[in-house]
Amino acid sequence: MPIDFKGLRVVSFAGRKAQEMAELIKEAGGEPVIAPSMREVPLEHNREALAFAEVLFAGGIDVLILMTGVGTRLLVKTFVTRYSANKVIKALRSAKIVALGPKPVAALQEMGLEPTICVPSPYTWTDLLQSLDEQYLIRDKRVAVQEYGESNPDLIRALEERGAKVERVPVYRWELPEDLGPLRRAIQDIISGVPQRVDLALFTSSTQVRNLFQVAKMDHVEGQLREGLKDVCIGSVGPIASRAITKQGLTVDYEPDTPQMTHLVREMARRGRDLLHKKRIASAKQIDTNQWQRIDMVWQPGVHGQPTIKDSAFMKACRREQTPYTPVWIMRQAGRYQREYLKIRRKVTLMELCKTPELAAEVTLMAVDRLGVDAAIIFADILLVTEPMGLHLEFVQGEGPVIHNPVRTRQDVDRLKDADVSELRYVSDAIKITRHALRPDIGLIGFAGAPFTIASYMIEGGKSRNYIKTKTMMYQDTATWCALMKRLTKIITAYLNEQIAAGADVVQLFDSWVGSLSPDDYRQYVMPHVKRLIDGIEKSAPLIHFSTGNPALLPLMKETGWDVIGLDWRADLAEAWSLLGDDVAVMGNMDPVVLYTSPKEIREHVQAILDKAAGRPGHIFNLGHGILPDMPPENVAEFVDAVHELSARSAV
Repeated sequence: MPIDFKGLRVVSFAGRKAQEMAELIKEAGGEPVIAPSMREVPLEHNREALAFAEVLFAGGIDVLILMTGVGTRLLVKTFVTRYSANKVIKALRSAKIVALGPKPVAALQEMGLEPTICVPSPYTWTDLLQSLDEQYLIRDKRVAVQEYGESNPDLIRALEERGAKVERVPVYRWELPEDLGPLRRAIQDIISGVPQRVDLALFTSSTQVRNLFQVAKMDHVEGQLREGLKDVCIGSVGPIASRAITKQGLTVDYEPDTPQMTHLVREMARRGRDLLHKKRIASAKQIDTNQWQRIDMVWQPGVHGQPTIKDSAFMKACRREQTPYTPVWIMRQAGRYQREYLKIRRKVTLMELCKTPELAAEVTLMAVDRLGVDAAIIFADILLVTEPMGLHLEFVQGEGPVIHNPVRTRQDVDRLKDADVSELRYVSDAIKITRHALRPDIGLIGFAGAPFTIASYMIEGGKSRNYIKTKTMMYQDTATWCALMKRLTKIITAYLNEQIAAGADVVQLFDSWVGSLSPDDYRQYVMPHVKRLIDGIEKSAPLIHFSTGNPALLPLMKETGWDVIGLDWRADLAEAWSLLGDDVAVMGNMDPVVLYTSPKEIREHVQAILDKAAGRPGHIFNLGHGILPDMPPENVAEFVDAVHELSARSAV
């Protein structure tokens, strides 16, 4: 979707950067409402800072933590009112300097200094503590903290708990603006209940949040402000501002992965209109949008113009029908590259996340909200089916999935439980929750691992490069191999049918390792089982197959009866589709590594693949494999936008 507010009225509460915010909002097609909520007031005759300078010059400071660029400059400016710049810089070099993000780094570099430790994104005080824990032991060290606006008691306490002797160094404080008129008018616009007055509210600091509600309290309209914000899409620049918003009893509708003002405006311009539309529908249904999760949303397909699954570009492409643009979704579109996902994962293990339907559904919906993709894929793992069969599955950090009691003999196969698919009900429950809360014209994908890939995990006991144990059983003990494949085919068929019954519109089979086989081996050892699986699947849902590796298997995969065949990045899409024929849809297939490059490069690669598809009905855009954990989130969004914009066609 384009980066365009399309005329939405966007209120910003920035003070010093009010004009910059106004320009950013205008450039993105919005109508800015500028309501400064704060001003920086330097501390005159700053005795604390000057006293700190004496300690610093005497070598009494081991670590200096610089929290902001403005604060860093003001601190040095205070020093040079009494001491020479050379003396100040020499003293700063003597201490280990910890910079909270790029702004204090830039301030230091202006003076020819570099920090000892630069705290990584998202630049929160918890990231600061983690950096110290990993890089410098502060027990019994004297640590000075440059404060901005107000003290952070949580940070001070955490430093002291680590054994540091902490000295606070305030350099300025926040106060309300001298002219409260613009802020009061913005509050009244939010309260008015007229949607056109304020559509989106952007917060770039926690102080803005507190001051907004302080003025509302002064005017006795605090409750009315909260009520009015139920119909306003709230954007927060990062975790600190988000915590302040949450403390006021509100829900943040969008927080960018990169905690910067420009990213906030850009991403709200991308997603704000859709999120606002959803929020106002929810509010009209009496859902408390001040205290809600994505799973609380309720849609009524076809009612009052709301879309239905028949309007889904993704579903149309699965059926090889004409679409107004090429639909796109991404394998692993919810994952470790997203800060919001990592925040959830810090609290639960992967298995706990998969087995908690509400959490799995929330993560599934999160990817759609953040990216604007055309399909959601339920959050789960292909190896979940092994547990009901009696296998001990564990996800080991740095190693991946490990099966502690692998299957290697006929006795091992015979000991497997007759799996009851009801033991996987948490997945179908997550699908029910997701389908209920997902916009009706967004397709929902259920999935499972294919028999060959799951069998390989069970036999190898984990990941493998050569599949020696798997192929040895397949070649030397074919009867045992077939017995295992039959068991897997049975449970996977039942599992996918449960997902369809729960609300999955499409199901996908991941056969990640089947590319290790030759065409002859695939035909003999795998294809009969896959055909039996397809024959057993409920026919209402299109079937997608995705594998990596050997493109020589494509004709055999088509022969098994898939509706959509996914291509990995090594296949030429035009050649592969020609080989498959026009009676099957294709999915793919940009190299995931392109997402490490630039927007220009991403768009060029997207266009090249669209050219190969040549506008034929039945193309679903995807990467040729899943998103990698350290990919830049903004490039993932750029990829989705590029597909939508470059493939847009005249009315269909």
